[in-house]
Amino acid sequence: MSPSRRVHRLGREARQATETATTVLDRRMPLIQAGRLLRKAFPDHWSFLLGELALYSFVVLLLTGVYLTLFFKAGMTESVYQGAYAPLRGVRVTDAFSSTLEISFEVRGGLLARQIHHWAALLFLSAIGLHLLRIFFTGAFRRPREVNWTIGVTLFVLSLLEGFAGYSLPDDLLSGTGLRTAQGFVLSVPVLGTYLSFFLFGGQFPGDDIVARLYPVHILLLPGALIALLTVHLFLVFYLKHTQYPGPGATGRNVVGKALFPQYTAKSVGLFLLVFGVLAVLGAVGQINPVWNYGPYRPDQVSTGAQPDWYVGFLEGAIRLMPGAETRLWGHTVNWNPLLPSIVLPTLFFLALYAYPLFERWVSGETGEHHLADRPRNQPTRTALGVAALTWYAVLLVAGAQDVVAKTFSLSVEGVAYTLRTLFFLAPLLAFLVTKRCALALQDSDRERWEEGVETGWVRQSVAGGYAQGRTVVPAREVPLLLARRLPEPPSREAIAAAVTRRERLRGRLARWYFVDRVDLPVTPAQRRAVEQVTADPTVPAGTER
Repeated sequence: MSPSRRVHRLGREARQATETATTVLDRRMPLIQAGRLLRKAFPDHWSFLLGELALYSFVVLLLTGVYLTLFFKAGMTESVYQGAYAPLRGVRVTDAFSSTLEISFEVRGGLLARQIHHWAALLFLSAIGLHLLRIFFTGAFRRPREVNWTIGVTLFVLSLLEGFAGYSLPDDLLSGTGLRTAQGFVLSVPVLGTYLSFFLFGGQFPGDDIVARLYPVHILLLPGALIALLTVHLFLVFYLKHTQYPGPGATGRNVVGKALFPQYTAKSVGLFLLVFGVLAVLGAVGQINPVWNYGPYRPDQVSTGAQPDWYVGFLEGAIRLMPGAETRLWGHTVNWNPLLPSIVLPTLFFLALYAYPLFERWVSGETGEHHLADRPRNQPTRTALGVAALTWYAVLLVAGAQDVVAKTFSLSVEGVAYTLRTLFFLAPLLAFLVTKRCALALQDSDRERWEEGVETGWVRQSVAGGYAQGRTVVPAREVPLLLARRLPEPPSREAIAAAVTRRERLRGRLARWYFVDRVDLPVTPAQRRAVEQVTADPTVPAGTER
């Protein structure tokens, strides 16, 4: 046999052996499917990185949290401090506060890890909040992603609880004041408040068990729940495919972007390293939560000028704005402050977040799938509602620091309080009206751009001496962005009046209020059919890519 034939035979046998081995392994491990998964496309837009910021800050939280767990002592047994921080020597402190000081001043890298952990927590919650806002304003919560929206809101709620639990562990004066405030929330629950407080604190406040109970919640229960929900969330993102903005080649049946491996993976790894590096720099140069300045918690002391982290600042502001009032009912006292601002208000807020996808689906009457993200201007009512909610939150956040605002600007605390109470009701309404008008103005700008073309900057003079601005046609890459609108037609007043049931009349009025304000583009029927074919294809199941 000639050498060339021998080489050819050996190559054929090698290929057969490789194919056989691949088949055997694929029957036991889905290697081929995993290879296809690595080629899955992800859209390349900066706003989609907000979710990755949350994921990678959570990874940093886990890494630094494991290191801190090795040295923290979750106990409230008091002893005389004799550690490295001289100003507190001879002061009676709890094991939790003493170990926090030991981590900060005696453990190598302990203070850096503490501060990175705290900065990462703030970034984690901020990224989740911004990610939820991006999903809300672009309509990415609609079918088939309602479950993922519910998971995202639940992640935000659990992250709030996780942040508060970690914030309370050092048992310093600032965190103790926060725990005392939280106990006031619990006590405000009618009938059950006293029993809940005794159960949580193990007796009278502050008790001896609260730190020991918060510790496993902070390092085990809540992180486990967050990891489980994040896993399900990422799985659904892979299965349902990522939403994308309208653009050249982007339809409701495909994803235009970079492959998961190697392009998107390289970019994602770079983002993780950047997040870790920025948090490390912040932990090194930006002091945060210096518990040694506050001292250990004493029930008879209150830290002046204390402000909570931003994610619970709206609760503080709601408590400060709510007037003091109570009612005696059947032998029980109902304290409306803090019951309404701390229990009722956040409960209604998060229930509204959970229910909003169902509300919009019911109002619009749409049952199809949505894979293209909306431009916020094309949904003026939804965008205005979101901005109104943000304005309402901003008013409460400022109210949480009303004493600091009054001192900084030499104002009376009462005057600031009454002003913020007024803004609590008026500011969201004004924000809604202004935002809706701005969105409609932007729609009108799109209509002008579509009808008259893009300004070139040139001015032409006619033979008669008149002047006309030079314009050119809309670039082809912008056409899908301008035409990709899916707005249901609002019912007419006659149709609403002819509705049989009261529920249908209510739905009709809401649908008309929600969708009647719009600036339609002069699109031909052929263009409209082409756009509808691009933006949605109900025959393609969720998760299919072409």
